[in-house]
Amino acid sequence: MSTATASTGVKGASETKPPIKIYNTLSKTKEIFQPINPPKVGIYLCGPTVYAESHIGHMVGPVIFDTVKRYLRYSGYDVTWVVNITDVDDKLIAKSRERGIPMSQIAVEMTADYLSNLRELGVNQIDYLPRATDHMPQIISFIEALIAKGHAYEVDGDVFFDVMKDPNYGQLSNRSVDAQQGEGGEAAAKKKSSGDFALWKNAKGQSIAWDSPWGKGRPGWHIECSAMSHEILGDTFDIHGGGLDLMFPHHENERAQSGCCHDAPMVKYWMHNGLMRAGEKGKVGGKSDREETNEEAAAGKISRSKGAGGLSDLIRRHTGERIRFFLLRTHYRSTIVYGEEGLQEAGTSLEAFYRFFDRFAEISGKSIYDLQPPASRSEGEFDPGKDALLVEMHGVRQKFLAAMDDDFNSGAAISVLFDTLRLMNRFIDENKLDANSDKDSAAVASLVAAVTIIRELTAVLGIFVKSPPKSSGDDGDAALLDSVVRLLIDLRKEARERKDYATGDAIRDRLSELGVALLDKKEGTSWERSS
Repeated sequence: MSTATASTGVKGASETKPPIKIYNTLSKTKEIFQPINPPKVGIYLCGPTVYAESHIGHMVGPVIFDTVKRYLRYSGYDVTWVVNITDVDDKLIAKSRERGIPMSQIAVEMTADYLSNLRELGVNQIDYLPRATDHMPQIISFIEALIAKGHAYEVDGDVFFDVMKDPNYGQLSNRSVDAQQGEGGEAAAKKKSSGDFALWKNAKGQSIAWDSPWGKGRPGWHIECSAMSHEILGDTFDIHGGGLDLMFPHHENERAQSGCCHDAPMVKYWMHNGLMRAGEKGKVGGKSDREETNEEAAAGKISRSKGAGGLSDLIRRHTGERIRFFLLRTHYRSTIVYGEEGLQEAGTSLEAFYRFFDRFAEISGKSIYDLQPPASRSEGEFDPGKDALLVEMHGVRQKFLAAMDDDFNSGAAISVLFDTLRLMNRFIDENKLDANSDKDSAAVASLVAAVTIIRELTAVLGIFVKSPPKSSGDDGDAALLDSVVRLLIDLRKEARERKDYATGDAIRDRLSELGVALLDKKEGTSWERSS
């Protein structure tokens, strides 16, 4: 194989897996990643409570851990990734009463919304999406085991975890037992200690309840994740992820009840991503090792209570790839400052790559999306020989991998990718390549080999996986489309108010044929692209 095509898969170094470092929240240090049962890796990420449409803050964790899984798999590991769905919760019950429909219907609708948004952002590496309501037997058995071991107690149909029985409680969040606060209200009077938390909640007389040894009730929030992660990943698994705001009480309580139930650590590496803020206030500085307190996290994070809305409009205006790129430009442990300006900057950056891809297609006759890159790190290793472009690309590849090896630093890795644009465009200019160039020439062959490396590295980040739509990044076209559809929604509403249902149905059906689905809800009608 010539050096000009070496990057498409010549193996070089040994098959030994590269040393990857992970910042472990528990130890507060970066540690060499050593799976419990290599090459298998188990990852659990706390998913959403599906009571309302997802907002952009809900996408941070999934995009990050989709990338983590991609990189671990690329590095030779066999990864199982679990994201739970909380489909029973006080917020869901309240929303059910507000809308006058079953809780299960709301959960199904909002889960579909969540999955649709994940798909748009290229999050497709999840292996299991367990739902809490499907795991009641496991949850009840888990609680029974904790009671039998003396780590939990029942009072009038409520079951609480006894934090005083766990000598390791508070180590993850670095809090003393005296600093813990559990549920208040009526439950507080039943607890032995203020930090004790509910495993099972008495729900006698309520419509949403399950039978248990302690009477009708439903599970506490924390026990759901412990039961579902154990069911799929076992007593101890490799990585538990989630937002920094979940460290306490959620993850601290998960860790306590799982460790006490199974007499083994729940997780080897705790990974917490920074949160998204709508502005500069409370922003974490440049050092990604610094962690926010829970108070800082709660004060500034994007949440529905602060006005964050659904994602459909945002995706229509900016595309899922732009949003994913925006989220990955920052190291996962740092705060993401959300705003239109940042999204526009991400779009400008992507356009630079899109323009180069068009230039490459004219010169080579090939689309970058049709290139077949190496599927693994070892397959991608190559000897650049004396080819000057490939020598430089070899160095770029090493810098990219070093960034990802260092706690999955996608921000630094993306910075390295911009170096490839400068290299490629300079090479094209120096060799005077254009649409009329000999596509079998050595220069074009080197260019194709180099771009295959770009394809390899960007696939690790889940970007440039498929060709963008022609209108990608065109906010004017997106806004025009939205205006036209909303006009038709208004006309349909007027027709229905006149009891002209035939016209209303015709508008809906015609839009459906054009790939636009109308979503009728209590608060009004919205729309989304249908596949």
